[in-house]
This record gives sequence, structure tokens and C-alpha cells, in this order.
Amino acid sequence: MIIRKEIEAREKRYFSPSAALSVKTRGRRKPEKECEFRTAFQRDRDKIIHCKSFRRLKHKTQVFLSPVEDHYRTRLTHTLEVAQIARTIARALCLNEDLTEAIALAHDLGHTPFGHAGEYILDDILKENYGRRFFHNEQSVRIVEELEKDGQGLNLCHEIIDGIRNHTPDDPWPETLEGCLVRLADRIAYLHHDIEDALRAGVLKKRYLPRHHMKVLNNNILDTIISDIIKQSRGKSEIKLSRAVQKAMDGLYNFMYKNVYINPTAKKEESKVPVLMRQLFRHYHYNADFQNGAKTNEDQVQHTVDFISGMTDRYAITKFQQLFVPDEWHALPSPAHPCLPAGRRQARRINDPQRNN
Repeated sequence: MIIRKEIEAREKRYFSPSAALSVKTRGRRKPEKECEFRTAFQRDRDKIIHCKSFRRLKHKTQVFLSPVEDHYRTRLTHTLEVAQIARTIARALCLNEDLTEAIALAHDLGHTPFGHAGEYILDDILKENYGRRFFHNEQSVRIVEELEKDGQGLNLCHEIIDGIRNHTPDDPWPETLEGCLVRLADRIAYLHHDIEDALRAGVLKKRYLPRHHMKVLNNNILDTIISDIIKQSRGKSEIKLSRAVQKAMDGLYNFMYKNVYINPTAKKEESKVPVLMRQLFRHYHYNADFQNGAKTNEDQVQHTVDFISGMTDRYAITKFQQLFVPDEWHALPSPAHPCLPAGRRQARRINDPQRNN
């Protein structure tokens, strides 16, 4: 028997009736030969981990722009924490862990440099000039469907695309419980780790955290929320939270929004992002060499959006410096006197007072 079929049979035996089965996927845009030892969702998870966009997440902002200190979260570590939380809950609820992990690993592939600050600026540029919008979840879908693998896309299953597209609060809920779980795990992850990072950065003091909400969530926020979801959702056809924990989570998010997400100290460097992003966008949009092959203005705009949004923080800063910040002039070394022997020529260069100054 093919190993994949054994795994698919186990899914049927052990998964919840509400789980998404690999064998019942709604399929891909283009048919693919099945793998002998991986299910469709396992295979898609592997595609995501090995793609270039996933690797770039390690140098994209989560909350604090381009953090130098090693222990602050980046977009990559956030993604891994979302995947861990979602898989833990999925296993306890007998849902499809492979589908859950695939959605979690891909949900932020379309995020811009500089986190949500970069996303909002790119959205503003498109609204003001082109009558378009930019949303990182839609860009994530574009990456896996159109841009990765040199324009061929990753050809992922429908359920994964749906989970990626609908992981933000402004979107409809995903079609699968696994997708709904990732959407909730995303919020749990950033609430937890943004508090930790804000405390480390000195932006927050632990004693200022809202006591009435922390009393419900306790010091170990993850354990409390995850345990609550499992207790409320096990054996049911929906992912639920108790009213008390949901209220505490919402209240804690409102507190974080006011005290961290728009905090002038935490966000002081974000005031520089609009100039950087707008200058880069203008440069590349009107650069004939860069736009080579773009036939229409719409193509040019999309080509620029794809390039700018795919940048890491440090790549965007480096390109801005190269393009718009004057470089220092370094004088060339004085030429050696042609009549002096080689040893004398070297000594003269070393003792040249003009050079030493």
C-alpha cells in the first residue's frame, strides 16, 4: 500500500467529523501527480517552507522596526508561533494538523517591510494614485498563486488558499475549522508575544497591564486561552471561546493598541517609513529598466507593488541609501613615484602626511 493512502485512512478513522480530510480536498488550480508518502496538505506545507518568500520573513518587522537585539520577534518567529499554537489546538480537537500548519506558515507571506506601517503606506499610495488597495492577506495569496517558483506559483490546495485569504478580522471566516483556528491563533500569538517584547523594550511595565483582564488570563496567557478553546470546542463543529476569556482577550488587545501599537516611543521610527516607501515606489515605478516587459500601466503598478512588498526591512533601507543618500567621497591613494624602487615606493606611501591625515 502507498504510504499516503495509509495516512489518509488514519485521518478518516481518527479525525473529528468536522475536520478537513486530505482526500476530500477541493483540489488545485492545476492537477499534480500525487506523492506516494505525503498527503496533499503535507505536500503543500513543505512547498511553503521551502519557498523564498518564507525565508524573507526573518527580516520583516513584527512590532519593533528592524530590531537589532536578537530576542525580539520578527515576522518569521511570529509565523512559527502561530503554527505552534494552531497545531496544539488542532491535535487536541482531532482536526487536520497538516492543513492547519500549512495555512499558518503561509498566512503572512505577503507582508510588507516595516510591518503594518509599510502595509498602510503601500495601501495609501495605491488609493491616492491608482484607485487600488493593498492588503497583505491578498498579497499572500498572490505570492503562492502567481509569484513563487519564478511566476509558476506553488499550486496549493483550495483549503489553504481560503485560509490564507480569510485570516484577518475584516474577512469572512474561512471555510474550514482549520482555517478558523489559524485566524484565532494569529491573534493569540501576537497578543502574547507583543506583550513580552514590549516589556523587554521597556515600553510597558508589568504592573500597568489591566488587572481585571490579566486576572482572567493569568500570567501564562497561552495556557489559559488554549485550554479554554479546547474545552469550549471539543466535540463541536465550531471553534469557540468562553465569554469571559473572549472579553479579556478583546480588552487586552484594546490596551495593547493604545499603549504599544500606537505608542510614540515604540513607533517613533515609523515616521520615517512613508518617505522611504514612497521614494522607492516612485523610483521603481518610473524606472524603464526595472519595468522592462511591463506592457501597461497596470502591469507597471503591479510589478512595483510585488517588488516593494516583497522587500525585507534591511533590503528596503539598503536600497533607499544606495538610491537617495549621497555616498562619502574617499580620495584615491597617491600614485607611487615611478623612479623609486619598490621598497622605497611603499615607504613613501606609508609616510605620506597627506595620506595619514
